[in-house]
Amino acid sequence: MRNDWPERSDPGNFSGVPDDTPPPVVLTIAGSDNSAGAGAQADLKTFSALGVYGLTAITCVVAEVPGKVSAIHAIPAEVVAEQIRLCLAAFPVAAVKTGMLYSTEIVERVCDLLDAATMPLVVDPVMVATSGDSLLRTEAVELYRQRLFRRATIVTPNMDEAAVLTRRPVRTLAEMREAGAELAARHGCAWLLKGGHLGGEEATDLLFHADGTVSELRGERVAGVSTHGTGCTTSAAIAAGLAHGLGLADAVAQAKRFVTGAIRHHHRWGGIHALNHGA
Repeated sequence: MRNDWPERSDPGNFSGVPDDTPPPVVLTIAGSDNSAGAGAQADLKTFSALGVYGLTAITCVVAEVPGKVSAIHAIPAEVVAEQIRLCLAAFPVAAVKTGMLYSTEIVERVCDLLDAATMPLVVDPVMVATSGDSLLRTEAVELYRQRLFRRATIVTPNMDEAAVLTRRPVRTLAEMREAGAELAARHGCAWLLKGGHLGGEEATDLLFHADGTVSELRGERVAGVSTHGTGCTTSAAIAAGLAHGLGLADAVAQAKRFVTGAIRHHHRWGGIHALNHGA
């Protein structure tokens, strides 16, 4: 997999820094995916591959395999909050990412704790699984708009999530441009609209900076692969880059390359495909 991290000198040192230097710390606030292709498990794999130490605050336990979600059990909001409190108190957290938050109660607790924090925040607005199953209660969407996005450094919706947030269709590159410009202007942070569902030979994403400028990121579209967890992996990779001190544009570009490589070198068991975070 192509990336910008230094070659590791031995199997125990992924970051290219001396072994006695602790790696940057990143906290993911996300659901647990038992199939380990998405959610907190995908985040931890990404963190390890990109040389950061991952912490978790688990919001939900999800029974799923690629293409099917059979059960969701939400963790009590106070337990989610306590996981976050402990992590922030004990570790020098350099970046935070949120994934599946699921309910209004969990979103509220997360916002309460992160409002006073100063590290970069990457928000993956997880709303619908690749299988089509809902992963965010409808009433929680408005709380994202009112509180979570205003704290974010960058938000990383796919096209379906952008359509929910703008309340209009987002099906083409032109509609992505309109939606992203609207969201960046409304919420005052950067937005990465992921065009994985667009047709064509390339997978095109659009990065809308808070100042109104737009960058286009193109990558290889790997045909015949159906995975889940690309959104989780992208946001985790961005958070890892920010924790290492990269600028936002560089962190996003590196995340794009990382995910493209994970798809290209995917694992396959019959009809099951999974990202290869360690390729």
